[in-house]
Amino acid sequence: MHAISYTRFGAAADVLEPVTLPTPDPEPGEVLVELAVSGVNPSDVKARAGTRPGVVKPAFDRIVPHSDGAGTIVAVGEGVDTTRIGTRVWIWNGQWQRAFGTAATHICVPVMQAVPLPDAVSFETGATLGIPGLTACHAVFGGGEVMGKTLLIQGGAGTVGLLAAQLAKWGGAKVITTSGATGSEAATNAGADVVLDYGAEEMADQILAANNGQPIDRIIEVEFGLNIDTDAAVIAPNGTIAAYGSAKAMTAELNFGPLLFKAATIDIILIYLLPKPERDAAIARLHAALADGALHCPVAQVFALKDCAAAHKAVEAGTRNGAILLDTTA
Repeated sequence: MHAISYTRFGAAADVLEPVTLPTPDPEPGEVLVELAVSGVNPSDVKARAGTRPGVVKPAFDRIVPHSDGAGTIVAVGEGVDTTRIGTRVWIWNGQWQRAFGTAATHICVPVMQAVPLPDAVSFETGATLGIPGLTACHAVFGGGEVMGKTLLIQGGAGTVGLLAAQLAKWGGAKVITTSGATGSEAATNAGADVVLDYGAEEMADQILAANNGQPIDRIIEVEFGLNIDTDAAVIAPNGTIAAYGSAKAMTAELNFGPLLFKAATIDIILIYLLPKPERDAAIARLHAALADGALHCPVAQVFALKDCAAAHKAVEAGTRNGAILLDTTA
């Protein structure tokens, strides 16, 4: 099989290299997927760069990056129903705690990590359902139904934010998002009722004004460390801050008092570790939203497999409104 891999941390152009590796045979309980598309996420880029806290060297001698992807099952291991061969699937946790991910023409994964992809859903969409889709879905619905509630989505023009806005609207919520000027249109198109400039002064006052002076039931947070004071000011009593990122301020400082007297819940989300019942529920919701035509997974750019380094750079730039993908057939 053809793949992109690295053996050391560093800049994408310096460490990512094309390789030809033996196509793996599926072990018992596994399936072999011929990939069509690989998703490139910020977590993949950080892992390759060596910026994860406490990690000083790659966990394996050679790593094929990326956890998300979509393709077709072409072989199955012992114990897997042979009728799965030919099934279109999307992949989650492709490279989580494993050496070989989806930046390749093929991948072997446990059968439960190859989710049947509805016929009407493209491989490009399938490759966004893993990290972005599951994160957005669990962040929105992890506390239950959102009908009649108000959700604040910080960073509403990122891939997770755009998916979260659509899912929240589908669930019957009022949606307020924050974004930069370049992302305002994308956030609006995703269904946000109000889009605020996250660089504006007195952000808490603007958020409350956008909700007719009422506090926010649930906050989906991409930059916990930067925004916790604002979140604490606007969260409703017994509300939840569902935080999935804090890249710009990993060491967060927070004032306990405002959170205490709101009885606020801080729910830190790492989608790789989502327990099976919650993951199954999120998968079912994603498929239901797709079937209802309520979920569009925006794609910013598609690169050929050989241009994986350029795809990583596009993610690092941080100015995209949608997913960065690899065409693993090109």
